[in-house]
Amino acid sequence: MIKIENVSKEFVKNDENNQRVKFLADNDISFEVKDGEVVGLLGPNGAGKTTLLRMLAGVMKPTSGHITFDGKVISEEALDVKKNIAFLSGNTKLYKDFSCVEFFRMCGSYYGMDKKLLENRIEETLDRFDLGLFKNQRIGNLSTGQTQRVGIARCVLHDPQYYIFDEATSGLDIISSQIILNFIKEERDKGKCIIYSTHYMEEAENICNRVVLVNRGHLIAEGTAEEIERKTNTSNIRDAFFAMIGGKK
Repeated sequence: MIKIENVSKEFVKNDENNQRVKFLADNDISFEVKDGEVVGLLGPNGAGKTTLLRMLAGVMKPTSGHITFDGKVISEEALDVKKNIAFLSGNTKLYKDFSCVEFFRMCGSYYGMDKKLLENRIEETLDRFDLGLFKNQRIGNLSTGQTQRVGIARCVLHDPQYYIFDEATSGLDIISSQIILNFIKEERDKGKCIIYSTHYMEEAENICNRVVLVNRGHLIAEGTAEEIERKTNTSNIRDAFFAMIGGKK
C-alpha cells in the first residue's frame, strides 16, 4: 500500500512584478493506493500531478506531510523502497545508442539481478511488450510507440511492487496504447500497487479502480468513477470534473 498523508510541496517563483513569492504546487494531499488496484490521478496541466508523482518516486521531498510504502517512509528508507518502485515519467530519457537488450541488461545490473535470472526476464519482457523483432535495434531508431514500450518494459525487469506512471500512453498509437493498458491490468491482477496519471479520462475509467481528481494543487474528489459521477449528476468523469470546478467544456 502507498499512503499519502497531508503532503504539500512549496516552490518559489517570480510574480508579475518580478517579486519572489511562494506557492504550493500540492496542498495538503491525502489518499491511499492499495495492493491490487489502479488509482488514477487526473487533472489539467498545472494541477500538481507530476510534482506529486515525483515525490512518490523519491525524486523530490515533500515540504510537509508523509509518504509511506507498506509503512516505510520513503524519505527515511529511500534505497530500500526505491528497489521496489517502477517510475515512468513523461520525460523519461532512454539511451538512444543502446539496443533494447543492452539497455535492459544495464537496468538489471542497477538492481543487482542475477545474470541468468536477468536474461530470462529480458526474454519474457521482450515477448510481453512485442519487442522481439526490435531487440537488437538501437533505441534511437525505434518509433515513438516502440520506445515507450521499451521505457515501460525496463520498469518490470526487477518485478517491483509499486508502479508510478505519468502519461504512459500519451501520443501513442492504438496498438502500443493497448499493449501498455493490458500490462497495467495484468500487474493489478497480480496484486501490484499502481498509481496512474493521465489526461485521457475515458482511459482512466477503463482501467482504474478509483480515481483522484486534483485541481490547482488541491484534491477535489476521490472515489470510483461511478461514485463521483453520481455525486455530480453526470455520466462521465470528464463532465464530473467540470461540474466540480464550475468550468465550461
